[in-house]
Amino acid sequence: MLMEGLVEQLEGIVGRESVVRGKDKMESYLFDETCIPVRPSAVPDCVLVKPANSMEVSRILRLANENKIPVYPRGGGTGLVGGAVPARSGIIVSLEKMNRIEIDGENLMAVAEAGATLGGLLKAVEEAGFSFPPHPGDEGAQIGGLVACNAGGARAVKHGVMRSFVRGLEVVLPTGEILTFGGKLLKDNMGYNLMHLIIGSEGTLGIITKVVLRLNPKTPYSLTLLLPFNSRHDALNTVPRILRSGVTPLALEYVEKELMELSAEHLGEKWVFEGEVFLIAILAGEENVVYSEAEKLSQICVENNGLEPSVAERRDEQESILRIRSNIYTALKRDSMDILDTTVPPSAIGRLADAIDTIAEKHGAYIPVYGHAADGNVHSHIMKRDAEKYEAIKREIYETTISLGGTITGEHGVGKIRVKELYRFTHPKKIELMKGVKRLFDPNNILNPSTVLEI
Repeated sequence: MLMEGLVEQLEGIVGRESVVRGKDKMESYLFDETCIPVRPSAVPDCVLVKPANSMEVSRILRLANENKIPVYPRGGGTGLVGGAVPARSGIIVSLEKMNRIEIDGENLMAVAEAGATLGGLLKAVEEAGFSFPPHPGDEGAQIGGLVACNAGGARAVKHGVMRSFVRGLEVVLPTGEILTFGGKLLKDNMGYNLMHLIIGSEGTLGIITKVVLRLNPKTPYSLTLLLPFNSRHDALNTVPRILRSGVTPLALEYVEKELMELSAEHLGEKWVFEGEVFLIAILAGEENVVYSEAEKLSQICVENNGLEPSVAERRDEQESILRIRSNIYTALKRDSMDILDTTVPPSAIGRLADAIDTIAEKHGAYIPVYGHAADGNVHSHIMKRDAEKYEAIKREIYETTISLGGTITGEHGVGKIRVKELYRFTHPKKIELMKGVKRLFDPNNILNPSTVLEI
């Protein structure tokens, strides 16, 4: 059990009302959205603190570092690899009170505290007349967590992942120092770019407290184009042809009819489009350009054994399609053992999907597949019914992915459930360098231990 004296010190930093003890009072802070069969077991002997500013975060970390107590940064809990789950007794730091957002229209920048949600950011940006192109997942996700995990999402093909939009960070180191990296700058070549070490570090090098994000002017027009096919092979082998056409969609998603029907039913809606599998293309820009691009993609679809495309122009139609697509994971989660997010060069996505079909047939397994087709990011579910074959299926999908020049995780990260695979598929020298970086930032290994690296 944590020492009562420690709890009193934490209450002295953030106030008694911002310190929570007892599993029943902080149950929702002990897990994330990782599939239950592979989710790490949480250690409930923790204390939850909710700081209101970076100075309070600094004082918490200094106290924890002096006493060598693990600290777990907590965002919106939307992660899928157990990264936020406390693996040892320690302090959970939730940044939910730090949720202020400022829009700097003159510099096309947003300054958001780490606890602000993606939904809150999108609303503030839209009201100010700008856009934040990435949409990396659940709108309940918090900005600090999205940066710490370098979140991707459907729109990475055109605009990139979170890293592409971060211009500055305020970070509290495990030893308590508050540092600023970058700022409202488009260029910064002053020494090693330490900011980009923090981005994607999964809460192991520092606690992000504030983020400066680049914004874009608002897009005048958008439409959603459904490109139907009768086979997965034809659909995914059309993706490289689209990318070579000169059209770069805002998003290009691959989905299957069975999964969209399941997701729609889960939402109480209906999937009414003909075709066994689909590419969903979101196009945005000037209206005449968008229509020209839609015609070009439709022609490419037909030339590659596609069926008659469908266009959704009304906002409610587009939102319905994207809502159903976004809900696939939730609809499958109850029956899923794990969800993989392997990523290959975009030209190899068809070969990866064919290989997954072969692996499924070999093991007599059902492996649902969907994903971000244009950036080569494939989500494949291993189902509970195939639990005894889980390790073999996962290993074979990972080995195939690596052989195609890919990576075992494109956006979910390593967290606590992919550490073994990180070591297996990473050169030992890279592991050594990563451990060296971790020790420099966090000499006592207090920050999110057991995540990414075994130390």
